Amino acid sequence: MTAGNPLSENLARFRKARDLSQEQLAAAASIGVDTVARIEQGRRSTCRPATLKCLADALGVTVENLLGQINPPLPGQLDVAALRHAVTAGEHIPGLDDFAEPAEVVSLHQLTVMTHSAWRAYVDGRHTVLLNVLPAVLTDARRVARAAIDDAEKAGAHRVLSTTYRLGAGLAGRMGLDDLAWSSAERALRAARDSDVPDIEAAISLRYLAWTLVRQGRLDEAERVAVTAAERIQPGMLDRNSRRAGVFGNLLFNAATAALSAGSVSRADDLLAEAQAAAVRARGDNASEAAIFGPRVAALQRIDHTARAGDPEGALQLAAEMPAARGDVPAFWEAGHRLRLAAASVDLRRDQHALGYLAEARDLAPDWVRYQPLGEATMRRLVDRAPRRRGAEFAELAAHYGVVS
Repeated sequence: MTAGNPLSENLARFRKARDLSQEQLAAAASIGVDTVARIEQGRRSTCRPATLKCLADALGVTVENLLGQINPPLPGQLDVAALRHAVTAGEHIPGLDDFAEPAEVVSLHQLTVMTHSAWRAYVDGRHTVLLNVLPAVLTDARRVARAAIDDAEKAGAHRVLSTTYRLGAGLAGRMGLDDLAWSSAERALRAARDSDVPDIEAAISLRYLAWTLVRQGRLDEAERVAVTAAERIQPGMLDRNSRRAGVFGNLLFNAATAALSAGSVSRADDLLAEAQAAAVRARGDNASEAAIFGPRVAALQRIDHTARAGDPEGALQLAAEMPAARGDVPAFWEAGHRLRLAAASVDLRRDQHALGYLAEARDLAPDWVRYQPLGEATMRRLVDRAPRRRGAEFAELAAHYGVVS
């Protein structure tokens, strides 16, 4: 294989990912096996259009994918039009008023139950389900906030409304729609300020804004927003409020991620140490709409940062010593941990271990991992490194992580 030749590299990568021999691919494409061999060896850098089309069809990809001209599409090509409308609609924009008559308004209790169900879909990584239900929940939340008859009900409705906007921000961010994520998080912050617990709800919303800033590469701003918000709600030494501790710790996670991405390893270490101290005081792991936090969650974050700081051996060693969960740690957090261990294992050329971690991550959160660039990048490295076909399970993992579309 010749480095820098997209056709040569992609043909070999897709063939191995589909678990095909050169002879099998040649037969499926109705071309000579020597043609496949010459292309993969880099001895032939151009092909007739018909040959390219036959190869692409046999591999189940497009000609553009084969030539490396475009990235594969997002999993499932999910339609986000309804989410966009739900996030951006409102009575203050003529023509985008989505409010119904008061008779159509659900109760605050019903809305809370619906929002919790949507949040469960979010933490479970069930994006198709969430895309289907979240627009309606957002609309209902705005209706309840508008129709509330007293201050207490209105404040409670704005708390739930803030949560639904945060779910919109999280989902949009996972799908790479950073501008929509920002808009949704900003609306969450506005709703939080009118809620019954404005300090905590605002801090949670600022965490989503900080996360979006990280995704946009605005690292100094992300750290500043997260640290400032954390300082405002920092729990006292004897404060056992798990919700406050969780929000505080999650904000420090965001700040540490921003610092590490900006190249400040020592600053990231200091922020994580502060978060870990709060996790110890929290005593157990807890997952709620407010935060996902606790001793194991903090340990997962430490391992992630160690690996991203360039110490894969240290990350794997920390993983071997990590405490078991004491409470609820969502599957997508555990799946993300496995992806990081898979990448660390590939760095150390422990490819079989890496495949095991990738399989565990897929089994823990099958839909969520499809959206993670780290999973695809790690699987792609394993496919490129494979000297020969690796079997059906290898091919299934390559397909699941999007190495072939």
